[in-house]
Amino acid sequence: MRRPRWSRARPRWWSRLAAGVRGLPRPRTMRARLTAGLVVLLAVSCAAVGVAAVYELNGFLTGRVDQQLHDVGVRYPASLEHGNDLPKSDHDGDEHGDTRKQSTGTFGARLVGPDVTNAAVVPSGDNATGQNVSVTPADKKALAGVPIDGRGHTICLSAVGEYRVMASRGIDGDVLITGLPMEPVTATVHRLELVAGCVFGVALAVAGVAGALWVRWSLRPLSRVAATATRVSELPLASGEVALPPRAPESDPRSEVGRVSGAFNRMLGHVEDALTKRHASEERLRSFAADASHELRTPVASVRGHAELALLHPGPVPSKVTRALERIAAESARMGEMVDDLLLLARLDAGRPLEQVPVDLTRLVLDAVTDARAAGPDHRWTLELAEEPVTVTGDAHRLQQVLANLLANARLHTPVGIKVTVSLAVDDTVSLAVNDTTAVLTVHDDGPGVPQDVQPGVFERFTRADRRRTEGTGGGAGLGLSIVAAVVEAHGGSVRLESRPGATTFTVRLPVGA
Repeated sequence: MRRPRWSRARPRWWSRLAAGVRGLPRPRTMRARLTAGLVVLLAVSCAAVGVAAVYELNGFLTGRVDQQLHDVGVRYPASLEHGNDLPKSDHDGDEHGDTRKQSTGTFGARLVGPDVTNAAVVPSGDNATGQNVSVTPADKKALAGVPIDGRGHTICLSAVGEYRVMASRGIDGDVLITGLPMEPVTATVHRLELVAGCVFGVALAVAGVAGALWVRWSLRPLSRVAATATRVSELPLASGEVALPPRAPESDPRSEVGRVSGAFNRMLGHVEDALTKRHASEERLRSFAADASHELRTPVASVRGHAELALLHPGPVPSKVTRALERIAAESARMGEMVDDLLLLARLDAGRPLEQVPVDLTRLVLDAVTDARAAGPDHRWTLELAEEPVTVTGDAHRLQQVLANLLANARLHTPVGIKVTVSLAVDDTVSLAVNDTTAVLTVHDDGPGVPQDVQPGVFERFTRADRRRTEGTGGGAGLGLSIVAAVVEAHGGSVRLESRPGATTFTVRLPVGA
């Protein structure tokens, strides 16, 4: 049986540090990242220089203290050892030891085994006798642990602080310890740390500001490319003639930014050429559709007229001929409607203005629903109107065509018995063009819905679903909803489809006339 593998949990401080680092704001722009990277690298370099300088200075000053300990030797602790046996003239008559020729703060101690028999320090001033030092058990342990190797060692004494000490063997087999204070070394090192911190801090601040300015200056060509790309992204490129903004300023092609700028300008040139060719092709197609529609109106009308005239012949006509003439008349009528729709779309694409008069949209909705009830008695038609009549500015005939197309779409592409609800209201919350008040017309049915793959292009020309929303219904040419979209857009409005099984809604928004 395999033993479970145990992973050592990370300490809490590490988790807190990682959480703090993750919580720091991260620079998002290239300019900020380059500046931050420059400052971080400089900070690491300054820290490395500072640490190395402090370490070397501390080692150098400590070595100087060790040299002084060698020079001083054990004279002071030896005077503590023989203070009771030497003549008074030799040690100035005091058991605290002879302090002559000793620097202030020199420490001396005498140990016999683990016991400290004497411990004193040279005071400041002209006093020739040392000052006793109280030794705690921890100090005794630290003094006893100093190896007798002729080298300096750093210990901390409770009464006098941190000292650099050296131990030697006395003439009586005892241990003599001489020490010098580390306070001058520590003060010098701390002063260096303070000065280095201030200097490096100022250097980092200056380098940060200068680096930000330098990075900004270096990335100016890239900023211009970004500004040009932003202006291009805001242009409507879907259709029509497109005027691209001026190219990005050229820079040194040997630099990365220069190569990006050059490639971007070449790409804009290709895009402009493609858009120009597309616009020319659209214009040719639009002109062809308009000309063809216009030219076909007369022949189609002639064919329809001759067919109807033949049906009115008083003489006997075989039933098959009568059926053929009826089909010719019906198809020519259908073709005439298609030609009229194509001609209308061509005129709208060309930007031909529509009639602009006050139109009672409420009256148009009432008439359209009445006609829909007569054409589709098997559907359930409901009407929801605003309390006050809704008036818009536009072309009454074209708006009536929008309503007729939407209701015909609901009638032809839903099964029998489906409920169709037509609503008209006024919305003050949506802004369209320069008018803040819009008329909202919705046509809702609870039929099977528009297939998902058809919805994105439902307002495009000749769009016809392969899977009908109902079976057994005739289909048009696929121009009805494209005419709805074109007419609504020509009136400064918008149309939107929302469809799912059991709920299909066409929403038309039109600016309300003054």
